[in-house]
Amino acid sequence: MSEHAVIVYFDNYGSTDLSRMHALEDALSDAIDKAGVGEFDGNEISSDGTDGTLYMYGPDADKLMAVVKPLLEKTDFTRQARVVLRYGPPADGVREVEVRLGT
Repeated sequence: MSEHAVIVYFDNYGSTDLSRMHALEDALSDAIDKAGVGEFDGNEISSDGTDGTLYMYGPDADKLMAVVKPLLEKTDFTRQARVVLRYGPPADGVREVEVRLGT
């Protein structure tokens, strides 16, 4: 599988209760699996619950984004997220596009 990526940065989670995060992760993972566009790889969230990152990978960042964008836009803490689409493996010079949801 190619290493295209969709990386979601959010800064308004606002809680140390991760139940909303886990619900979103389950929804993203299910949608990605059903569409066959890659995999949900996990998250990082600050210990005080203020901000975090979601990681998804697949062979086509645009197709992956098309699947996850509706879920991100309807979730309160990712509705205004900054999303980076990376079109290849993590390396210098690999094309990246940044999108701000909700704009």
